[in-house]
Amino acid sequence: MTVLETAMKKASNGERINFDEAMALYLEGEILDLAQFARNLKEQKSGKEVYFNVNRHVNLTNICGSGCPLCAFACKDGAANAFVLEKDDVVTAIRETAQKTPDLTEIHMVSALHPTKDFQYYLDIVRAVKNELPQVHLKAFTPVEIVHFSKIAQCSVKEVLEQLKAAGLDSLPGGGAEILDDEIRQKICPNKATTREWIETIKTAHKLGIPTNATILYGHIETIAQRLQHLFTLRDIQDETGGFQAFVAFPFHPANTGFSNLKRGGSYEDLKFIAIARLILDNIDHIKAFWMMLTMPIAQLSLAFGVDDLDGTVEEEKIIHAAGAKTKKNITKAEIINIIAETGYIPIERDTFYQAIHRKED
Repeated sequence: MTVLETAMKKASNGERINFDEAMALYLEGEILDLAQFARNLKEQKSGKEVYFNVNRHVNLTNICGSGCPLCAFACKDGAANAFVLEKDDVVTAIRETAQKTPDLTEIHMVSALHPTKDFQYYLDIVRAVKNELPQVHLKAFTPVEIVHFSKIAQCSVKEVLEQLKAAGLDSLPGGGAEILDDEIRQKICPNKATTREWIETIKTAHKLGIPTNATILYGHIETIAQRLQHLFTLRDIQDETGGFQAFVAFPFHPANTGFSNLKRGGSYEDLKFIAIARLILDNIDHIKAFWMMLTMPIAQLSLAFGVDDLDGTVEEEKIIHAAGAKTKKNITKAEIINIIAETGYIPIERDTFYQAIHRKED
């Protein structure tokens, strides 16, 4: 029996696949077979339900000292497009959202690595958000930001996370993983957290009872082997800690980055990768399609490729659009419900922990 045949048999039976089998499926497998295997695995975990939430994204600043070639969002202090939100700005923004969106359940807050803002700035904003909206879940700061906070506060990652949790932080979004391979990171993001630092921050968060997402940024200069090894690294972490709530695959948008010579990968590749991620990450229950990066038609199609979560209403987004994304910056709850229902799945409005708030018939 060939490696591909073994991989096909395992995948069709919902059994765990190894690296060589994953490579065989990715390079030689038929995409519709992968879709069927991934869809079966999704339905074993969440049946016919597909999730979304009502959330608001907040980007605190685009002023960043890391200068990553892969980033179109960041800029230097003094640039014409530079901005910084202070505590009162954040409170005003989330108050306005909460007033017009009373069913808001999550604030998703990430930022750049500001060269002069101290750790107290971030702690104060976390406290202010929770004071304003105590019932709303605060998902904030990638592991890369946590490592940055550790350096500017001159304390351990554990101490940073403990202080943020005490201030009101509920979970981490898990971004900044890019590709967990330092050969690649030296080329795409040489001045921010290393692979080891990202992994250790995630594990520390999980040990402290702070759940996270797991992410990847794919489709730039990484090899297929490096891309898949990233998934196996995430699977190993989940086997150890169980702290990942969902996996999110971010396709790279090259416009306005240091890699603008690259061509954005196609939807075929996006869907194949989502399916293989579902098969490899058999211990992460939820696979999220970030519609803002994929476009909504492809995100909707991804529900046939193992996805069970279309993220949320978002309200406002700056990072991806700086890299050339042409999608809308928000979507209504009614729109997302209809998009899920059109596929034959059951829309479930969820909280951050995937507890159902409303089903479509409600």
